[in-house]
Amino acid sequence: MSRWKRAALAVLATLVVAALACLYPYLARRDAWASASWQNPWFLAALVAVPVVWYWGIFAEDARRPRLRLGTVAPLARGPRGLRSHLRDLPGVLRAVSLGLLILAMGRPVSVLREQRTDDRGIDIVVALDLSGSMRAILDAKPSDLPGQPKLPRNRRLTRLDTAKLVLQDFIGRRRTDRLGVVVFGKAAYVLSPPTLDYHLLTQMVSRMTLNVIDGSATAIGDALGTAVARLRRSDAQSKVVILLTDGDSNAGSISPEYATHLATSLGVKVYTIQIGTDDEVEVEDGVDLFGQPRYVRHRFPVNPALLQEIAQKTGGQAYVATDAKALADSMHDVLDKLEKTRFEASSASYEDLFPLLLLPGVLLIGLDALLRAWLLRRFP
Repeated sequence: MSRWKRAALAVLATLVVAALACLYPYLARRDAWASASWQNPWFLAALVAVPVVWYWGIFAEDARRPRLRLGTVAPLARGPRGLRSHLRDLPGVLRAVSLGLLILAMGRPVSVLREQRTDDRGIDIVVALDLSGSMRAILDAKPSDLPGQPKLPRNRRLTRLDTAKLVLQDFIGRRRTDRLGVVVFGKAAYVLSPPTLDYHLLTQMVSRMTLNVIDGSATAIGDALGTAVARLRRSDAQSKVVILLTDGDSNAGSISPEYATHLATSLGVKVYTIQIGTDDEVEVEDGVDLFGQPRYVRHRFPVNPALLQEIAQKTGGQAYVATDAKALADSMHDVLDKLEKTRFEASSASYEDLFPLLLLPGVLLIGLDALLRAWLLRRFP
């Protein structure tokens, strides 16, 4: 057989094998290939090696075989030839096609299966948490009264801040489509996090809050409310809410609670106030005794329930008073029950990796190449 005829047959065999190998990926995901995109397109540059492997597995294979010199080969040339002699180039074809499929698989084709549009319901919420010194007052709680019934440390009583953190973390964990932010305040107000859907990060940040992170010598309710409202001024949600958690009276800050309330009303922000504790005397930890046990003293912290009720009433919210952990948790959950949630359209798309469809025929062709070379199409010598 002439060299050109052999080359034509090898090219024809390559096209047939490639078409058969691509038949399975095409039939498995017909429409997906039209919109496929390559995640690792730089791997496709390796396709230039396919023609080299094709030539090396067919024509260069003869040059690498040892030869035996004979006086004449005329009788052998005129003798009958078996089917295997015509298929001697098939292993090289299989190897080249399989290499091409594996390179395409490494390019990782991905297809968008479908775009899904769903109607979600969510609220934009900012929680303003008091970190003033009065939050160190003891607010005893049984594990059964706390969300999730956490295991409390022995010989340690919970403060108002400890209880508020546990309730707030549970509140965050119950959110699904609500954007939630946190503002902390003492003598001044600070944004701990703008409204976000990253609930895990919020939980971590809340768990690390302590009374000494900011100046807690006073309570700036006006600044806290104004800062929280400012984080909602660009919100496009119809339901915008501030939950104000405090246990004291406003005695500091550059913004008055009345003006902050006016800002909330003008932006359509509802304010739900939760007063932690009353003005009764409470126990406050005051160092330790000679035996290293906590020592407690009685102290009274002023509160202003009338101010909190006024803020809630003018903004369309509601005022709560939480004297224990259970009441605090119930207040937080009751807030959501009263909210009119905003409907907004969320779009999401599901993707599918197509590379396994190319990987399977590529591996099968490699296996077939090895079997043919080992059993059916062995070369001699």
